[in-house]
Amino acid sequence: MSTIHYIENEFLRVGVKEHGAELSSVVSKKTGYEYIWQGDTNVWYGQSPILFPIVGRLIEDKYTLNGTEYTMPKHGFARKSDFTLLSKDSDSMTFILSENSATKAVYPYDFDLIVSFTVEENNLRVSHDVVNKNDDVMYFSLGAHPGFNCQMGDILRFEKKETLQTEKIDLVYSLRLPEKLPVLNDETDIVITEDIFNEDALILSGIQSDKITLCSPAHDRTVAFDLGHAPYLGIWAKPGAPYVCIEPWCGVNDSTEKVADFSQKEGIQSVAADDVFNFTWKASFSE
Repeated sequence: MSTIHYIENEFLRVGVKEHGAELSSVVSKKTGYEYIWQGDTNVWYGQSPILFPIVGRLIEDKYTLNGTEYTMPKHGFARKSDFTLLSKDSDSMTFILSENSATKAVYPYDFDLIVSFTVEENNLRVSHDVVNKNDDVMYFSLGAHPGFNCQMGDILRFEKKETLQTEKIDLVYSLRLPEKLPVLNDETDIVITEDIFNEDALILSGIQSDKITLCSPAHDRTVAFDLGHAPYLGIWAKPGAPYVCIEPWCGVNDSTEKVADFSQKEGIQSVAADDVFNFTWKASFSE
């Protein structure tokens, strides 16, 4: 069982596992309500995996970099790696994952992935720093995948009216297909239904809003989620399950069209030698 570390203030108590630096709990001090899906191996064992150095799936789980072929599992290795607690005080903690023999076998770069969790009043801020420790540019993708407890009929509400399509997904290989399907037409609300995720995740891009809010017609509790200007947003759950994942992605799963080199992958990010790439998301919890 992975060690869980906690931070808190007068509003929230937040738990994070060393394994995967995975957010495992956000509890309201006022009501005791748990906002984070608590995991169920019969439904979805995850809670808030960090996706690095890829998001989604590669064609045949393989990619080529500088002429060498590597195998990488779906969503990368960070979510199944043990992070080290770097620092901790009452309201903030920071974890680090660095290259090791296992990561070098599937991803040839030297890197630090530093993830910090901070509570500020009723807000949680999660910051990811990707540090390039190489002499040349480093290519990667990075994504968040927090799952929030909800019920059927709850609403995900964009702050602006959006016209959005979702990528269509091959349900066998989890690859993006050329066809896209409409989701919103100058609208704000996505209603969570039993069948909305029957065709896998909604994968959205070109979003105008900075925030999306999980709310309900049945109660006043909300999660206002700042997407951190990520170029893609995944929305997903196992169909009919009582949670929803709000997933800002700096990267995206492969399409069925193979590219020659990892550096040409759609949505790929890059960071210069000895430089740092930052991605931060925030959530505000109210009742």
